[in-house]
Amino acid sequence: MRLPLAACAWLLSAAALSAAEPDAPEKGTFRFKPLGDQKAVPERYRLDERAFDYELSIKHDLPAAEQTVYRLKFPSPVETPQKENNTVHAEYYRPYGKGPFPAVIVLDILGGNETVSRTIATHLAQHDIAALFVFMPYYGPRRTPGSDVRLLMPDIDHSLAAIRQTVLDLRVATAWLESRKEVDAKRLGILGTSLGSFMGTLTAEMEPKLGRVAVLLGGGGVVDAYYDHPQGKRLRKLYETLGGSKEKLAQALAPVDPLTYAANLKDKKVLMIAGKRDEVVPPKMAEALWKASGEQKIVWYDCGHYTAAFYLLSGLEHIVKHFGAE
Repeated sequence: MRLPLAACAWLLSAAALSAAEPDAPEKGTFRFKPLGDQKAVPERYRLDERAFDYELSIKHDLPAAEQTVYRLKFPSPVETPQKENNTVHAEYYRPYGKGPFPAVIVLDILGGNETVSRTIATHLAQHDIAALFVFMPYYGPRRTPGSDVRLLMPDIDHSLAAIRQTVLDLRVATAWLESRKEVDAKRLGILGTSLGSFMGTLTAEMEPKLGRVAVLLGGGGVVDAYYDHPQGKRLRKLYETLGGSKEKLAQALAPVDPLTYAANLKDKKVLMIAGKRDEVVPPKMAEALWKASGEQKIVWYDCGHYTAAFYLLSGLEHIVKHFGAE
């Protein structure tokens, strides 16, 4: 049975009513093993083979949606001063049945209220696509209570380090999915919305095991898109007074701009969904990434960044078809 989108949102809020009896957590070990020699991966995003312990516990069962949701946690390969941030937390949406299912990592928006990603993950699992909603660094349970530390901050060095941690965490999450017997290890993908789309694209460029990518309201060419933006005029003047320039900033941010490594996407299946009037991620950013990644499928909606929500149902149809295809 397939539930309408509105029912998915209701299920998320009413999940406690259908919570399964608590079971002992599943504990185990999985291995991250890089595919190939990683020559196409910059040094900052490389990860050596190693083992990770994990814990998987049931969160709730959704019989009407034919899936079970689990909580997953494993150690981050990066250690930071914030203890909470050193454990990766995720929610695993497992369809009923034995599988093997294609599986998708799902990443949230900048605001991180989790509703968008949980809705997408629930919808994917309804269509026999396992989904792993991963909390990015400094989000959700990874944020120290009372701390103002975020993934993206004015401190460029901090932001670069946090983005690197995000990519490495997601490479490890890919290995966890690969280890699951109910998952088809040859049909792994990643999807992100807004900020999550930038992190997802960058991760796909660094992780060859992720063969399918969906970029929702994302793109590339960060400095070209934002440096001369009127809203950043005051900060730009301060930056230039201190000796900065557009060229220096572009060089500093190149390692985290999906456009830099977009050629790594040409041998993958890429779906882009973009807004013709997006006021946050300008259309030229989506077009730049689309061209650099091989001009694959792009779906344009006549909307802005926030009004794209009105097209979610239509977008989900493209997403399910993209990740569910053989």
